[in-house]
Amino acid sequence: MLYVIVCAAGPASDVGKLVTLAQQRDWDVQIIATPSALDFVDVPLLETQTGRPVRSRYRKPDEPRSPKADAIIVAPATYNTINKWANGISDTYALGILAEVVGLGVPVAVLPFVNSALASRLAFKQSISQLQGEGVWLSSNQPDFQPHAPGTGDQHVATFPWHHALKEVEKALT
Repeated sequence: MLYVIVCAAGPASDVGKLVTLAQQRDWDVQIIATPSALDFVDVPLLETQTGRPVRSRYRKPDEPRSPKADAIIVAPATYNTINKWANGISDTYALGILAEVVGLGVPVAVLPFVNSALASRLAFKQSISQLQGEGVWLSSNQPDFQPHAPGTGDQHVATFPWHHALKEVEKALT
């Protein structure tokens, strides 16, 4: 079971590409969207593609639990989500999962989608370092990661490297 936690950033509208890649590799996929990401994704299409409801809130007591995750991909990961997660803030369902999963030893791969102004901030750099220190794989630590210039995010949506995260969680499981 692969959880895909999707945040409100330009590439979110293409998260179905990651679902397709994962399903081609025999993953069952559960999409978890931050509340803001719901406006970026096609929920009915993703539910059809995965055969599962897109989750964005904690379940009600009478609702079934999602199966436990074997791996998690956070993509696109926003400045806000990365900083909150690293600082232990758990004010959404997605952040609640992320806050707990690191302590459970579940492999997590993160593909940030941030501009260079945000990526240069000390708070972001410290958050990246903290998450990496806890065993989270972040593409921002890879040589090919380049934050985009402010105001140019739309130009980078089509080349978002979904496959990197899938490769990393699979490597962590072997």
